[in-house]
Amino acid sequence: MELTSVILIIVGVVWAGFLVLPFLLTLAGLFRNDPVGEKTEVRDYDYACVITAYRNAAITEGLIESLLNQTYKHFHIYLVADACDLSGWNLSDERLTVLKPEPALNLKIKSVIHAMDHFVRPHDFTVVFDADNLAHPDFLSVINDFACRGWKSIQGQRTAKNLDTVYACADAIGEFYKNWIDRYMPWRLGSSAVISGSGMAVETGLYRAYLASKEISEGQHQYKRMLQEDKILQNFLLRQNERIAYAWDAIVYDEKVSSGDAVETQRSRWLFSYFQNTGNALGILRRGLVNLSFNQLLFGLITIAPPMFIQVGVGVLLAGLALFTVPWVSLLLLLSLLVFGLNIFLVLYLSKVPPQIWRAIWHLPAFVFRQMKALLKMSNPDKNFKPTEHNKKVKIDELLKQPGAESQP
Repeated sequence: MELTSVILIIVGVVWAGFLVLPFLLTLAGLFRNDPVGEKTEVRDYDYACVITAYRNAAITEGLIESLLNQTYKHFHIYLVADACDLSGWNLSDERLTVLKPEPALNLKIKSVIHAMDHFVRPHDFTVVFDADNLAHPDFLSVINDFACRGWKSIQGQRTAKNLDTVYACADAIGEFYKNWIDRYMPWRLGSSAVISGSGMAVETGLYRAYLASKEISEGQHQYKRMLQEDKILQNFLLRQNERIAYAWDAIVYDEKVSSGDAVETQRSRWLFSYFQNTGNALGILRRGLVNLSFNQLLFGLITIAPPMFIQVGVGVLLAGLALFTVPWVSLLLLLSLLVFGLNIFLVLYLSKVPPQIWRAIWHLPAFVFRQMKALLKMSNPDKNFKPTEHNKKVKIDELLKQPGAESQP
């Protein structure tokens, strides 16, 4: 057998495995219950709610109001208004501390560190939010229930705050899919949820240890080339074989991109971070094999899997290359692509997505095209990476009145 055929067989079979894995996770996860466990204690933990804002403090008002109106009452809010104009700021509460670092920090993780350096009291858990988020009234109550069951790292369900454009809906499709495949199913099966970047709660002592890690210390000096802090956090936790729980009912609303340009801006950063993190993902996969840890093994497989549009694009390319040399590999890849595509529809159905999501499926090619353009931009982070602009000012009570605001399995 020629060398090219051997390579096609190996690469094709491995790629087919990545394509089929999401369906296998869905199928297996449906037969498992949420592993929340029994309550080890009944306690009202104290939460530090850290909000990082950059150049736009006004967008945080809705989030702050949603936190001040939580059904759970043991928390304090820290708003880090980095490079923000606070001249018109008039929101005040004894549970809110507004920090304006001088000089500007220009990096999210530095804002988190700044907040923790100014805690008004020791907090049991630290919860990180993005400026554009909104928190469901029961968010902290659900998180505390998980904490009382012994979980030290808890990711909430991040879902769409806005579905006002086809790009926002397409972005939300990816979020629904990732919530199910990368977070909910792995956690159900005994592994860990991939961290979303906001809406996660971590025991404060554990979070401080993460901030003291080598990756954070060195990354602060790399500016835009720094590996995204959410990936550093999940790598830190998984190296210790810590499981990250997924609290489906702890809902955080996140603003979705509304234009093609915003897709390119956001995805160029995400794609750069994915390729940056491949070595870490392989390292966790290796640890899982050496330690016989299902938690690390499955998490490593999930985080090494390429972004969806790359999985499909490379799968089609490999199927075409194998068609005239190793036909059975081509057939295997085509069947795997079919399973991958059908599983997306199954996940959206199981997630009970709103009607706008189903209508937006026809516009996914335009979204994929923008992602391909983002792929070309990621080679120059210092030039092309810009903060995603957020301008959807919505109050939580207004959002909860909209159909499909809450998604239940």
